[in-house]
Amino acid sequence: MTALVRLTPDQFPAHTDGLGELLAHVVEGGGSIGFLSGLTAADAAAWWRTRTPAVESGDLVVWVALDEGGRCVGTVSLGFNHWPNGSHRAEVLKLMVHESARGQGVARALLATLERAAAEAGISLLVLDTETGCPAETLYRKTGWEEAGVIPDYAGDPAGVLRPTTLFYKRPGAQAPSPH
Repeated sequence: MTALVRLTPDQFPAHTDGLGELLAHVVEGGGSIGFLSGLTAADAAAWWRTRTPAVESGDLVVWVALDEGGRCVGTVSLGFNHWPNGSHRAEVLKLMVHESARGQGVARALLATLERAAAEAGISLLVLDTETGCPAETLYRKTGWEEAGVIPDYAGDPAGVLRPTTLFYKRPGAQAPSPH
């Protein structure tokens, strides 16, 4: 059983090491989430600690999925936009699931939790990007996300090879399409 926890600013620092371990594991497994191969858990945890001011201000909300032993096996973040003309939208950031927890609905549960929270916060448009052709792309399509387009050579994968990214959007509360 996995527990999903929305981290408060007070809870966040206690989870940065676990988030760092997860981030380093996902990058080492080939996940293209902004970092290159060789990322250590310590460096990844240090990156998460740089996010503390955004968590404290409420600009970033972080959820973790914890296994029965309290280990972080998944996460997703919601980044709020505070530009006057964009306060209605937010960005889905760093959806990750540890290899040992994949195929158990963790990513789907994290995403659904984030979407509900966004709707409750008055967000009417969510956006995200993901490496074109990665497994997450299938998840987004199955859960009602709509493709906005593909950008070639958007970011380097963990090996540094430039890959395209697919942009998606969703209006919180929209129904996912029924499976065919």
